[in-house]
Amino acid sequence: QVQLVESGGGLVQPGGSLRLSCAASRSIFSFDSMGWYRQAPGKERELVAMFTLGATNYADSVKGRFTISRDDAKNSVYLQMNSLKPEDTAVYYCRGYNNYGSREYWGQGTQVTVSS
Repeated sequence: QVQLVESGGGLVQPGGSLRLSCAASRSIFSFDSMGWYRQAPGKERELVAMFTLGATNYADSVKGRFTISRDDAKNSVYLQMNSLKPEDTAVYYCRGYNNYGSREYWGQGTQVTVSS
C-alpha cells in the first residue's frame, strides 16, 4: 500500500511563506509523475505544480511564487510557497501517478489558510 503523507500547512498572513512536504512510502523514482494539487471550498481540485517526464509544470496562478523540489534520498517532494495570497487558501494534496495501470495515489491533504 503506497502512502503519501503531507505536512507543513497552517495559517499565514498575505505575503508570507510556507513549505509543504510530502513523504512517500516508496522511492519517488517509482512514480512517473509527482506533484501538488489544491482544492478550495466549492471549487474543483486543480494542479499546482508537478514533476513529469523530466519537466516541471506550474499553474499560471503560482508561477514565480511557488517552487516544487524533491529529495530522492528522503523519498520526499516539497512545495515552497512565497508571496502567498488569500486566493491560495485551500487543502493541498500530494499526488503520485504511474502510467502503467493509470494508478494514482493521494495524500490526506494539508490545510493552507492565507488570511490577515
